[in-house]
Parts: sequence; structure tokens; C-alpha cells
Amino acid sequence: MKITLAMIALAAGLTFSASGFAQTAAPAAAPAGSTGVCKDGSYSSAATNKGACSKHGGVKDWYGKAAAAAPAAAPAAAAPAASVSAMKAPAETPAAKQAAGGGAGKVWVNTSSKTYHCSGSKWYGKTKAGEYMTEAAAKTAGNHADHGKACS
Repeated sequence: MKITLAMIALAAGLTFSASGFAQTAAPAAAPAGSTGVCKDGSYSSAATNKGACSKHGGVKDWYGKAAAAAPAAAPAAAAPAASVSAMKAPAETPAAKQAAGGGAGKVWVNTSSKTYHCSGSKWYGKTKAGEYMTEAAAKTAGNHADHGKACS
């Protein structure tokens, strides 16, 4: 009798613990090969969620396996997996329209991340939220240069 009750309890525990680790389906907007989305909105292609979004505020949602399968006619040698930082959310793509303003001596400050970008860089005037200002004003306001590279 005790063994039967123990087996029922074990089966129930496994059922409920497995449902706690259920993976969600990747959204349609996720880049091919995405395995999760970070809290800052960038996508990850990491094999596991451990450390996948360590520089992006942590994992928001984990999909587990790649969101989209590789094409059937893929070449024999697969390309290396893209890094987490290379797979940005669609709203922050470099093709996004640049904000009006800017000009000589101005940097673009991403107000949500407190990072400033130099003129001509990938994210200059293209993040979701931000404003143009001088580099000195950006530093005074407590912002830091993208990847620690000052403009001047």
C-alpha cells in the first residue's frame, strides 16, 4: 500500500514538474534559429538558456529548440551560430528609420540603456528611445560609450 501511494505521488510530482518547464512557441517575428528572447528584446540562438542573455538582462522567454528549421537544400557545411548580440529584436534593426536631428559633434543616447552611439555607427539614431546630445553632455548625464569606445 505504501509503495502504491509513493508511486502515485512520484507520478503526480513528475507530471507537475514537467509542466513547469514547458517551452513556449517562438513568436513569428523571431529570427530563424532563435531559441529564446532576452529581457531587453534581443533574441538568443544559444543551445541552453544558462547564460544565454547574460549581457541582455536575462532570459525573458525560452523556446528551447531553434524556432525555424534549416532549409532542405542547406549546404553540407553549416555556418556558425549567430551570437546573442548579433540577433537583435526587429524594432532595433539597423534598417530602422533614423531619428531626425543629429549632426556634427552629436551622439545618439539610448535613454533606456544609458549607452551613447557615435555618428556613423550601426545604432546612431535608430534605437527605440533616445536623443541627440554632445558627447560631453552624454557623459555628464551618466551615459557610457557603446562597447566603451568614445567618439572623440
